[in-house]
Amino acid sequence: MNDHADEPAAAIGDGTRAVRAGLPEPAKNEPPLPGPVFAAHFHLPGDVSGPYTYGRDTNPTWTLLERAIGELEAPGQDVDTIVFASGMAAVSAVLLSQAGTGDTVVLPDDGYQALPLVREQLEAYGIHVRTAPTGDDAQLAVLGGARLLWIETPSNPGLDVCDIRRLVDAAHAGGTLVAVDNTLATPLGQRPLELGADFSVASGTKGLTGHGDLLLGYVVCRDPELAATVRRWRKIVGAIPGPMEAWLAHRSLATIQLRAQRQWTNALAVAEALADHGDVTGLRYPGLPADPSHKTAARQMRGFGSVVSFTLPDRAHAERFMAALHLVEDATSFGGVRSTAERRGRWGGDPVPEGFIRLSAGAEDTDDLVTDVLRALDAAGTGV
Repeated sequence: MNDHADEPAAAIGDGTRAVRAGLPEPAKNEPPLPGPVFAAHFHLPGDVSGPYTYGRDTNPTWTLLERAIGELEAPGQDVDTIVFASGMAAVSAVLLSQAGTGDTVVLPDDGYQALPLVREQLEAYGIHVRTAPTGDDAQLAVLGGARLLWIETPSNPGLDVCDIRRLVDAAHAGGTLVAVDNTLATPLGQRPLELGADFSVASGTKGLTGHGDLLLGYVVCRDPELAATVRRWRKIVGAIPGPMEAWLAHRSLATIQLRAQRQWTNALAVAEALADHGDVTGLRYPGLPADPSHKTAARQMRGFGSVVSFTLPDRAHAERFMAALHLVEDATSFGGVRSTAERRGRWGGDPVPEGFIRLSAGAEDTDDLVTDVLRALDAAGTGV
């Protein structure tokens, strides 16, 4: 919550909110965004009261960033935000702070590549795991008696979408907590807490910060008691962000609306250009009216993200396409200002065809990006 904001949250736009999110009260001769605080310990005479005691627990640079992320994820609401060293640190903190031996957790079976590793670890701790696809709200069928439901929407890399509100209502009716991975949508594209989720979790490495130069994760929660358990887990495992990473992340938030608007425009343009290409099958982008997830996405998303997925005929064809791209970097991750793409099957962890491509649209000029993609497709089709 932004305690220093003069305007009601609903009265300002996303861009205005983003450029001012988390900033301290203006002070003469002080910078608008204070620099990173590098400190393992703080002066602490007498008792241990006060906000800053030891660097594994609290840091002023985290405080400003956490306030900023909370303002974007839940404008005008009183929420707790906890930042982590990476997205997976945030994911693990929620799952392992909320579920214990004998509990049941429901995961998507088509989500982020590391989730199968998470499942193995949960089961090693005696936690039961059920899985179901994201599409068609299939997780509803396996909710019974679960302690926690983990939703990833849109899913990565397949871009299926589920109805968050519907799943939340069903889960809460049975006493199940709900966490939503909001990485692909970003807070500008989707606000899971407004849809009833207990936790909004994301990798800040990607679209939130958008420059491909830091690792970060976060958890936002409305319930102070639940938030305290997540914060305690961070303290125990020490999965804390460095002050420089936290400062860079906060600096980057100011441009999130500018970046997102161009990236979403570019992603839609690329998807539209691919829709009629003869070599492309399995095209997915929730912003396309013809996409199977479009109706659900349009009800709960405010923007459809930067990622487009599609399949080329085979591995060799996909590799020729990747080699022919000029403006699109062959790299993993997504959400950056420079467009990236990869043949996702090279990692071996996603159930996708060998010719499956995940493309993340950056902030290049739209015509230039579309031209580059189509030219590379033509080159790949001719075998050149």
